[in-house]
Amino acid sequence: MGDAKRSGLRDLGVRQRFRRKVQQCLEVLERMLAEDGFARSEKSIGLELELNLVDHKMRPAMNNDLVLSTLNDSLFTTEVSQHNIELNVAPRPLAGNNFLDLEKDLNHNLRNASTAASESGTLVAMIGMIPTLTTADFDIKWLSNDARYTQLNDQIFHLRGEDTVLSIEGRPLGDGHQEKLKRQNQTILPEAAGTSLQLHLQVTPEEFANHWNAAQCLAGPQVAIAGNSPFLLNKALWHETRIPLFLQATDTRSEELRNQGVRPRVWFGERWINSPLELFEENSRYFPGLLTDLDGEDPVESWDAGKAPVLNELCLHNSTIWRWNRPVYDVMDGVAHLRIENRVLPAGPTVLDMMANAAFFYGAQRGLVEADRPLWTEMSFSAAEENLYAGARDGFDAQLYWPKIGWLKPDELVLRILLPLAHEGLRRAEVSDEARERYLGVIEKRCLTRRTGSSWQRENVTRAKELGLDRETALTTMLANYLELVDTGEPVHAWPLAA
Repeated sequence: MGDAKRSGLRDLGVRQRFRRKVQQCLEVLERMLAEDGFARSEKSIGLELELNLVDHKMRPAMNNDLVLSTLNDSLFTTEVSQHNIELNVAPRPLAGNNFLDLEKDLNHNLRNASTAASESGTLVAMIGMIPTLTTADFDIKWLSNDARYTQLNDQIFHLRGEDTVLSIEGRPLGDGHQEKLKRQNQTILPEAAGTSLQLHLQVTPEEFANHWNAAQCLAGPQVAIAGNSPFLLNKALWHETRIPLFLQATDTRSEELRNQGVRPRVWFGERWINSPLELFEENSRYFPGLLTDLDGEDPVESWDAGKAPVLNELCLHNSTIWRWNRPVYDVMDGVAHLRIENRVLPAGPTVLDMMANAAFFYGAQRGLVEADRPLWTEMSFSAAEENLYAGARDGFDAQLYWPKIGWLKPDELVLRILLPLAHEGLRRAEVSDEARERYLGVIEKRCLTRRTGSSWQRENVTRAKELGLDRETALTTMLANYLELVDTGEPVHAWPLAA
């Protein structure tokens, strides 16, 4: 890794040239927004799903190259660690029965992945975090075989100048004992411990700001009712440990820079917005480039010639700033468009659970956008951010703030306010009644039972301890039971506890 760092310093001007190119891309993006240079088609949705690979002993299986080679499907690709793969599902319109079709496609793709994995004795684990990970799984040798990940790893540690630190205080299990994780790391691989469901929504530039603001308002309730990552390195931590883990594992700031108020690259943001340009400008203004590859496009020439520019440097830079709701610029079939990428949700537990999470998000987001008075005019940005951390830390036991109501538990907020809003939002989006009732019915039952993937995992490990099992055995047994229940397709609120 030291040689790679020295190599990255040979051309001290590369970051300056990259910065200038990003600025040029920003200027063209501003022109495109002013000159109506974006797609005007109906809203479309898409998703990315990160997956884990485990062996039959419930340990991470470091063989994604082999699984992907066997699978031979362009919809699947690598992720940071060799125990990760990622599925990218083709976008489709929001309206009609497309949710139901998406569920079928997900099940089909995951069956194909499981079949390919089984040829090497591997299982696909759709879970926010593998509970059986050990520190040995964070060794540099387990980075996926892609130069981009090595470059990203080296640049993060070069900017930071020291090891990263994980420091997470857990939420007590049944015995009331609070566990704490504290360790230093020399790679970004702890970030790969958390796998997510990333929801995309394509909107017009005029719609973007309100949809992004609404997504920020929903982040806390979203993660509170969908947590699925409670264990890391043998410790019981947050209900959705991915949230603090991702921040800390990729933090380029030293302690001194944090004390100065320098912003983290895993970022909620700091204010409501009025234009998508504000987010791209903040990314350019506050964060140095990590991946600084330059291409030959002149975006000014492309736009002046009537072509949608790729804006490669802007997009590359944007991909290394991990906002929980990230702006995305893309070009498809020669036409530019903007998307919001919602990144707060974990993978799993089942396809039906994830489809329910998606329907709730898209429906409630639309409901908030079309409200008579925007919620973000009544709610401080810091309150929305605190809701995210409270929901991730405490799950259904969190106290969330909501304007005109005050503090309340996530299940009450969803059942009283957000679920009716989601129903109405999906109706207005012309989502079929069958899909709306199927998926939002899962959210309702999950709130009534107060059971998420995280709470199910925690309850099972608590029960195992009462039966005299040590933590390692309890986590291994729990994961095996979890994977069996995933295969039934039943949503997590209907899962029994292990005997």
